[in-house]
Amino acid sequence: MSQQRAILCPKCRRLIGSNESACSWCGMPRPKGLWRIFSLTYDGDWLVKAILTLNIAFYLFSLLVGSRNISTNPLTLLSPDPMDLMRLGATGTIPIRAGRFWSLVSASYLHGGIIHIFFNLMALRQIAPMVIQEYGASRMFIIYTLGGVFGFWLSYLVGVPFTIGASAAVCGLIGSLLYFGKSRGGTYGAAVYREVSGWVVGLILFGLVVPGINNWGHGGGIIGGILLGALLGYEERRRETFTHRVLAMLCGVGTILILVWAAFSALMTGGSFL
Repeated sequence: MSQQRAILCPKCRRLIGSNESACSWCGMPRPKGLWRIFSLTYDGDWLVKAILTLNIAFYLFSLLVGSRNISTNPLTLLSPDPMDLMRLGATGTIPIRAGRFWSLVSASYLHGGIIHIFFNLMALRQIAPMVIQEYGASRMFIIYTLGGVFGFWLSYLVGVPFTIGASAAVCGLIGSLLYFGKSRGGTYGAAVYREVSGWVVGLILFGLVVPGINNWGHGGGIIGGILLGALLGYEERRRETFTHRVLAMLCGVGTILILVWAAFSALMTGGSFL
């Protein structure tokens, strides 16, 4: 029998012991399994693992449903075919003008190869816990989801025809930390701001050196994260509310439905995009 671990209570942010079935402070039941998505209670560590798993699963699915590049070049190793990615929910001017507005969500879970998904998920694994610490799990997932949508929408407005990847959503998390650092101030706020600014500088340099990077998506994600951070607030100034938990649930359910629809439509359309 596996031993459950201690977690932070999604409601009052106090510790639920490993042997407790509910929070001894506020009475909130310990969230379990996939029911967490619908129970309006979110454990940050579980949520990060769920996002990572969903990204990996959808990447593997994109390799299974179509042709793929198996060259020895690490930059193109196991790269799904662009048309398969388009059918699975890549976004940009081409799919959005075809009415596939839902691709603004699905594109965050598609990747162009091993290197692409590795670096995006490595960044997510480092940044998401920082956002959870300051905003809580519910607001982190709202920022991740809508920050990605904002980044992809901006890149659509400037005419990017085809784009995928979790980096716009990760940049949303970065933007929320930039807002937190500036808004909170003090020694701690300044330290957070400096650390996250290093990520921004790295993104700018990476975008200038490596071809094919959607810099508009990155910039839009950061701007979206700043706006969402200001709108939703962070823990020190505004505790998590029922509204935050409902919005996070809607983001989660909406994401799952969109990815299921993307997978189903890709299998049904076969080789055609529309």
